[in-house]
Amino acid sequence: MSGSRDNYLLGEPLPADVLVGGTTVLSRYRQYPVFGRRWLAGRSLLFCSVIAVVAVFIGMGTGIAVRDVAVASKVTVIQFIAFSLMATLGPALATAVRHARWPEARERKAVVMAVLAGMVLSFFVDRVASSYIEQLIRPGMVAAGLPMAEQMAPVAPLLKAIGLAINVAALVLIYGLFGGGLALRAYFSERRRWDDHHHAREVHALESRVHEADLRLGVLQAQVEPHFLFNTLASVRALVRQDPAQAEATLDALVDFLRATIPKLRDDRGLHATLGQQLDICASYLVLMQVRMGGRLTYTVRADELLRALPFPPSLLITLVENAIKHGIEPRPGPGRIEIDASRDDGVLRVQVRDDGAGLQPGLSTGVGLANVREQLAARYGASAAFALTPNTAGRGVCAEIRVPVGSPE
Repeated sequence: MSGSRDNYLLGEPLPADVLVGGTTVLSRYRQYPVFGRRWLAGRSLLFCSVIAVVAVFIGMGTGIAVRDVAVASKVTVIQFIAFSLMATLGPALATAVRHARWPEARERKAVVMAVLAGMVLSFFVDRVASSYIEQLIRPGMVAAGLPMAEQMAPVAPLLKAIGLAINVAALVLIYGLFGGGLALRAYFSERRRWDDHHHAREVHALESRVHEADLRLGVLQAQVEPHFLFNTLASVRALVRQDPAQAEATLDALVDFLRATIPKLRDDRGLHATLGQQLDICASYLVLMQVRMGGRLTYTVRADELLRALPFPPSLLITLVENAIKHGIEPRPGPGRIEIDASRDDGVLRVQVRDDGAGLQPGLSTGVGLANVREQLAARYGASAAFALTPNTAGRGVCAEIRVPVGSPE
């Protein structure tokens, strides 16, 4: 997520899965994003309150040492101002950076530089304040007979080195942690939690879209499946009057077809359907049509085993085959043929259903069955899939072709 988008949230409390701390009065400012204005205001109020107490104690100790109330008051004020600047300069600069609405990568670098700049400025504030305080207390120290630093006995080199190391460590601790180092660590930790938060939201949104698409596909499939079944039953009803023996044979074939295909049609709403399963359903249906049409129908199904194992949306092929029978083979007298071919080309699975029937007729491409085919392809694959209805290259009939990307739907 870019830094600029985060800036719109800097004044709002952190989500529960991003928030760390912020449940007590002293750490309540941490419920807001690090280096946000409300975070800075809360942190500054807390730190300055503690600094005020410390500055009063330092001033009182200094006043007792130099026996001067005015000096003690000045030392208290100077210490308060100096410590407050040291505590807030880095975070304040980082807050200004974060509110600049820069891209994430630039923001992160600038925040680090701002905190480091604050530490450097804090060092000079400390030097200036210490020098001024030393000048204030010098007369009182001399009057009280207390030794100044330059009057103390020389220190051994080893002890001097140890003292220098202690001073450096103290400076790192004061300027680094007190001056914004801990806040910088909290900033990067918060960014990681924000990334996890948005990733979780994206996953949840994707799962919701998939679930919604599955529900919609279930409705579409419920529309497609009865389509060919009702047409077949209507044909059987007509055959009962014209040819009872043929009607009985058709019913037997229909029972065999339903027994073999309904479990596949209903299995998990077709979420794990393969091309092989759909081709088997089509072959069972064509056997039924052969019986119903008195043997004038012939068909072929061609697909190698590798293609048969590929995922393929349910109910689409049977819709195209039923459409070819209804609008292509049945209206034209004489023998008819259906050919189903599957091939793979550059990561695209192509399945064609060809007939040598009556050909393209007005309104053929706008029927309910073909509309459902288009809707299901769009719901599963978006623009990655395609459906085309064209004249058969063999000279008669229609070629219906579905193209889907090889692999799982998007």
